[in-house]
Amino acid sequence: LRRHPGFATDSAVTVDSRVLLERSTPGVGKRLICLFYEGVVLFGVVMVAGFLYAGMAEQRHALVGTSGLQMFLLVVLGLYFVWFWSHGGQTVAMKTWRIRVQRIDGSRLSAARAIARYLLGWLWLLPALSIVRVAGLNSVGSIVATVLAGILAYAGLCWLHPARQFLHDALCGTCLVDWPQPRCAEA
Repeated sequence: LRRHPGFATDSAVTVDSRVLLERSTPGVGKRLICLFYEGVVLFGVVMVAGFLYAGMAEQRHALVGTSGLQMFLLVVLGLYFVWFWSHGGQTVAMKTWRIRVQRIDGSRLSAARAIARYLLGWLWLLPALSIVRVAGLNSVGSIVATVLAGILAYAGLCWLHPARQFLHDALCGTCLVDWPQPRCAEA
């Protein structure tokens, strides 16, 4: 497992992690683009999982069994993120954008920490979806605008953190870092 060059890998080395994080934290724009790309990848994951669920549950109509489907997708998405975050620290989109999630000390995430990060990661959407539900918004435009405003507000919270990390990362003791491109082997 390669370690990011900006982080201490030996516990005997004491380095102010805030200074290191400020130097290697990807920009907010890059992280939001990666999030968008993650949504594109997850579209395929959700489609395949939905197809499997429909076959297993013998679902004949899209509006029947939606609660079960939602719970199934919550678990499938959880497995996707927890697996990738605890086995290398990068999802498919994160590999593309060379971003890695790791603990503050530079070590990789345990499965328990990855689960906590996944569950807290829903803070991106839950407040906005709650507003949609409470306000009784029905039009696609108002729902999309509310969710986008919620995502941008959540992303803006990173400016309150000294190392510009998102809230769920600060709560989990994790951080996103720029991950260098692999070097070609010398011939």
